[in-house]
Amino acid sequence: MAAKIDLQTLERASEPFDEQAFRAGIKALLPAIAARAAETERNRRVPDETIAELREAGLFKLTQPLEYGGYEQDFDLLNELIMEISAACASTGWVCGVFTCHQWMLATCEPQAQQDIWGSDPDALLCGSYAPAATAQVVEGGYRLTGRWSFASGCDNAQWAFCAAIMPQGEGKPPRAGFLLVPKSDYRIDDDWHVIGLAGTGSKTLVLNDVVVPAHRVLFFDEATAGRAPGARHYGNPIYTIPMLPYVSSCIVSPAIGAAKGALDHYVEMVGNRTTRGAVAGGASKMAEFPTIQIRVAEAAASVDAAREILLRDLRRRAATARTGRLATVEERIESRRGQAFAVKLSLAAIEALNSSTGGRGLNVENPIQRAWRDVNAVGRHFSFNWDAVGSMYGQMVLGLEPKGQY
Repeated sequence: MAAKIDLQTLERASEPFDEQAFRAGIKALLPAIAARAAETERNRRVPDETIAELREAGLFKLTQPLEYGGYEQDFDLLNELIMEISAACASTGWVCGVFTCHQWMLATCEPQAQQDIWGSDPDALLCGSYAPAATAQVVEGGYRLTGRWSFASGCDNAQWAFCAAIMPQGEGKPPRAGFLLVPKSDYRIDDDWHVIGLAGTGSKTLVLNDVVVPAHRVLFFDEATAGRAPGARHYGNPIYTIPMLPYVSSCIVSPAIGAAKGALDHYVEMVGNRTTRGAVAGGASKMAEFPTIQIRVAEAAASVDAAREILLRDLRRRAATARTGRLATVEERIESRRGQAFAVKLSLAAIEALNSSTGGRGLNVENPIQRAWRDVNAVGRHFSFNWDAVGSMYGQMVLGLEPKGQY
């Protein structure tokens, strides 16, 4: 695969990855990201300035192959960074997670598909819509797509999109679901993202009309979820053999954890020196001295810590398994899904404990705690993290039944 790599990219690939410096580079951007959080929400998209700064810091290269100038790092580091970004702005963290995990996802596609995109633009960003919203028509050399693909987070900032569809496989063969890679020039964006949570993600709808996608730009869902995607072993790095859902789904869990942690920090700052007012019982008292406030801080902190540890532990386990040369089992894949859904459940518990006691100040739309409350609840609405659905799937497996769900 002949990639167009410049001298600077070759030099980067030959140097050891400096994790400490990389973390410091991202951390330096957090104050500006936090300062733009309200603007991001009002404009319903991440500012181009933020994307440019994060691109310059190398965030979107984190999971990209060395061959195209990336760093080939594990997802536990990526998710730690997404949590930090999400503590400043959950919408920005969500889009960053989507863009960076899609670099990894593209690396598992056919080598020619990677060359189509990275060969001409190694910095290209990809959005995506995962629900198979249409059935593709088989044409010579590929598939034809027409339809609408919703929830394409970050589409305003992206150059390509993963569009999920059902694809016929010929007479006598069952159809297969998968992702088709489509350039921005082949779709238009319907500006229909008007929501109360994660508004800044710009998760609008992509509209395609008679778009032909060559067969090599297809990633079938069954291969991706099993760790057997076409590009899985192309680079020799086992991180590309990890099943899709334990990795990709983690990147939209970490914004909930990060947002809850950011809200906790703001809450402690807000109540630390605040004195109650009015003639009610307890008036003119320091809020920090109320046992109920102390307990809420403890509950939120414990929930955030537990969510973080569960998510990162499962990511490290999947990476360790891949390095032994073994594919993750169904049981391990479902364990990751359980951890993701429970981490969201814990994040919801943390933000509810905080937001319910912010008083009148918490009603201000500029208050970062109420914004985090709306954002974390938006993550919780994602069906992939519905605890009843995912918890039931895990329970079915443990009880010897066939698990029903996505894993």
